[in-house]
Formats: sequence, structure tokens, C-alpha cells
Amino acid sequence: MDEGHVLVGFDGSPAAERALHWAAAEASVRRLPLHICHAWNWPYPQRPEDRDAMGIVHGMGALTLDDGVRLAREAVPGLDVRPVLLKGAPSGALLTAAVDAALIVVGARGGGGFDRLPLGSTAVNVPAHANRPVVVVPARQRAGVARRIVVGVDGSPASEAALRFALREARLQDASVTLVCAWWDPAVLPGPDRLPFTDPQAIKEQARARFTSTVGPCLVDYPDITVQDRFVSERAQRALADSARDAMLLVVGDRGIGSSPATLLGAVTRAVLHEVQNPVAVVHERDPYLKESS
Repeated sequence: MDEGHVLVGFDGSPAAERALHWAAAEASVRRLPLHICHAWNWPYPQRPEDRDAMGIVHGMGALTLDDGVRLAREAVPGLDVRPVLLKGAPSGALLTAAVDAALIVVGARGGGGFDRLPLGSTAVNVPAHANRPVVVVPARQRAGVARRIVVGVDGSPASEAALRFALREARLQDASVTLVCAWWDPAVLPGPDRLPFTDPQAIKEQARARFTSTVGPCLVDYPDITVQDRFVSERAQRALADSARDAMLLVVGDRGIGSSPATLLGAVTRAVLHEVQNPVAVVHERDPYLKESS
């Protein structure tokens, strides 16, 4: 159904195990191989003089990767699982291994994090620098998840890419899609951020026009998908978090309307990655697979 493979990072942590199971199920429905990547490296500033010490670290990385391959094959028997062992930092290793990947999956935090840390550096760096969808899987997830995918739509090119990804994913997963468009009036902000003399109705109409122009052409290709929309006066990150509370997946663009081209991840995307306790897909406007399939 697709080309490429699903790539998942694995370091043996609980969050990585959840990401591994999510990625294995995704690879199965996409009928793609699953590549499991583990990055190993000497963890100290000075390199060891004894080559055996470096060999031990390499061997421990290989054992961790073997464990990930075993878990994936147990989760989805018959799945084509391929190990990828690379030397270096986790983020760099994943981006190197993702050259031909259709999708990258990472845990919200790795083995080096602590219990209250919602998001590790890899879960931020990979979505920021990748050029294809990245799904960040939390260490814990709410119970009672519905077969529903939520996607944020603000009229930006990245949100259009996010919408196309969400619709394709909904078809694969036999799920419905909830479209969320949030608008707000700067005149209601407290303190010095408040902007007086705004026209709330004009702001609302502009947001509605961007929403309609983005959604209409995309939905034509997916008449079989059940779609609902939420057009709300609320800050975008809060509207998305509330809408995705019981969803199986939240999909957002890497940066929204008004963001600088130099911005790697927009403020709303960063906020939902930290706050939402569901898998979050970050989709990029420049994703080559979405351009080929649209």
C-alpha cells in the first residue's frame, strides 16, 4: 500500500516498548517492513583506551536491539522486522536511518529520562528535523481510546499535509476524523498582550474561510471517511488537547499559520507534544510520501 518502511527508535525503556508496539501494528496495517533502530555510543567525554570496553558497549547495544526485534515479532507474528544498529546520538541515528522511511515512531522519552519528564530530547529533535511524519508515543496513555483521529487545521500548508495524513490513517485504521479549527480574539488577552480595537467577527470569518479552503479539496478524495468538525473560539493547543482526550491519534503540522519559515516546530505543536497523553503525529509540508500520494 506504501513504499518505504516504518522506522522506530528503541532503547529498551518502557516508552520505547510502547512505541515499538505502536509501530509494529502500524507497519502491519500499512503492509510495510518495520525497521528497529538502536543508537549506541560511549557515554563519557573521553574515549576508552581499552578497545574491549568499547566492544562491550557495542555488544550491549546489540543485545538491546535483539530484544526489540523479539518483542516486535511477538507482537505481530509474520511481520518483516529488520534491525538497524548505529553508533551515535539517538536523534542523529534515527534521522540517518529514516532516509527511505514512510513514517518515524519514537517514544516520548528514553531510558535517560525521569518519571515526571513528559518529553525527552529525541521526541523533540526528530519531529523538528525530519521531513516525513513522526509519531511520538507517550509512556502512558489514557484508557478508553475511541477509533477517532483528531487533526488541527488552520489553513497553513503544514496543516493541509496533516489533514491528508489523518485521512489516510483513518482509512487504514477504519476510524473517524475530527477536524479542529480554533480561533481567538487578541482583545480578550490579559495584561500587556491584549490588543484592543479588534473585530472578532472578521477574525472568525477569516479563520472559517481558511478552514473551508483547506478542508474542501482534501475531503473529495475520502468520501468513505466519517468526518466531524469543531470550529471553536479557544487557544489552539487547548482545543486540540480537549478534542484528543479519548482519540487514538492527534495529528498536527510542524508549524502553523503565521510561523516563521525558520521555526522548526511551532508553539502549538510543541505544546501538544508536552501536554497530550495520546500518540501525536507531527506532519511536515515537505513530506515526500504525502506529495506522491496526493
